[in-house]
Amino acid sequence: MIPMAGGDRCRLYLVTPPAIVPGFADTLAAALDAGDVAALQIRLKDLSDDALQRAVDALRPVAQARGVAVILNDRADLAMALGCDGAHVGQEDTPAPVARKLLGSLTMGVTCHASRHLAMEAGEAGADYVAFGAFFPTATKLAPAHAEVEIVRWWAELMELPCVAIGGITAENCSVLVEAGADFLAVVGGVWNHPEGAAAGVRAMNAAIGAA
Repeated sequence: MIPMAGGDRCRLYLVTPPAIVPGFADTLAAALDAGDVAALQIRLKDLSDDALQRAVDALRPVAQARGVAVILNDRADLAMALGCDGAHVGQEDTPAPVARKLLGSLTMGVTCHASRHLAMEAGEAGADYVAFGAFFPTATKLAPAHAEVEIVRWWAELMELPCVAIGGITAENCSVLVEAGADFLAVVGGVWNHPEGAAAGVRAMNAAIGAA
């Protein structure tokens, strides 16, 4: 399970940029040292297994040494072997019931887009958290669905299973999701593309979460 802190406090869930450049491990370390981060999702598409392993080996120790859970995107089959704390699967990836068996006791997150039905199915399949989005326009990936804040509010009021909000989330627009009851905010560009650097991005996100 992704570690929770401070009771019901919403926490930051970082997702790696689409491509890792040389020296990124140092950038990651500075970002994680700048404020509270619950998890790092390593989301690197179209890499060979060997290249993915090298990336995980470079980033995982940086996060885990700081108490940040490492979640591998898509590859539930590799998460345990690579020393990750869990995996996140989408609707086009390994089916959640299969991923649950592969992961054992590791954390499993499931993308549910804007669907209450998919979220309920994910919970029944043993997900440790569900992810809703995209809530705002995002350049990171083509979002198959637009989610309304109401789905977070509905889930938070009825379910104990944590939910992650994702999609174009920044320090400027996140307050409605925090107020609705999101347990985690998944952020990519809002941190890595911050004009003052990733560490400033983490500080800005935590300040916005705290102020909401």
